[in-house]
Amino acid sequence: MSGLQLFWFILIAVLFGGFFFLEGFDFGVGMSVLTLARNKREVNQAIATIGPFWDMNEVWLLTAGGAMFASFPYWYASLFSGYYNILLLILVCLILRGVTFEFRHRSETEKGERAWEIILGLTSFAIPFLFGLMFTSMIQGVPMDARGDVYANFINYVNPLSLVGGVAVALMSFLHGLNYIALKTDGSMRQRANEWANKLYFVLYAGEVVFAILLALYTDFVEKHAVLTIILLVVIVLLTALAHLSVAKKREMAAFLSSGLTFLALVALLFQGLFPRVMIAENPAYSILIKDASSTHYTLTTMSIITMAILPFVLAYMAWTYHVFKKRISE
Repeated sequence: MSGLQLFWFILIAVLFGGFFFLEGFDFGVGMSVLTLARNKREVNQAIATIGPFWDMNEVWLLTAGGAMFASFPYWYASLFSGYYNILLLILVCLILRGVTFEFRHRSETEKGERAWEIILGLTSFAIPFLFGLMFTSMIQGVPMDARGDVYANFINYVNPLSLVGGVAVALMSFLHGLNYIALKTDGSMRQRANEWANKLYFVLYAGEVVFAILLALYTDFVEKHAVLTIILLVVIVLLTALAHLSVAKKREMAAFLSSGLTFLALVALLFQGLFPRVMIAENPAYSILIKDASSTHYTLTTMSIITMAILPFVLAYMAWTYHVFKKRISE
């Protein structure tokens, strides 16, 4: 395995981590429209907190997919064909969720407006749930032949670990969104978001324990990377506890950053378990390795140069956007 292959494997992990960190609170705010918000005024207040950011945050997902296509085409082909149905559902949900912001605003009746709010809330739950389902089913090992063709059935996709993984990612997104609402709003909604998060973290603790047990039972993570797997699981629990403590003490920025870092630790856990593979087959001989899945050295070199040249400007633009819209949203 070359250094460039490892670099792009890590970079794709970073891109997915960035997506869940930033888009995660978007999903949580979307879910809050059907749960936390009590009236139209609070729905408007919640949506206003993500109005300038939600589409920019989705760029991280597009970039991760594009980077995977260009740097690891065999991984991209196997993953996207093997998980076609789940990825299609995610795409449909992303499209529906994206248009709700405009269509809700253009609705001429209260029923029409409420219908789009329901779609926003449901798709905001479905997307992180389906991503969690996909990633936690993928790490268990899927039926795959020597060509990398996946021929999985329903049980391969939907099983105890993948269901717990899907619910955990959705719950983490909701809590991340509650922490963001507490950070970005004033009034009763801010206080209620803090109270909800303070209670829901106990549910997340239980979920993390179940997830750790199922991870040991359904994957080879402990067998192949015991020390790093245990360290990252502990880090996830510690970050969760830090976020919970910050919520209890009403340190809103600390709570938001801690819940976001929990996503990064989870992505690190999944990718270190994959290493040095990109797709895990039930028959280990058919697993796709990083060194076999990548593009040519020339392609990776060219992509690295372009990325290093453009990335600072993209990050600067995103940071400036968050700075411009840093004020709280009032009732």
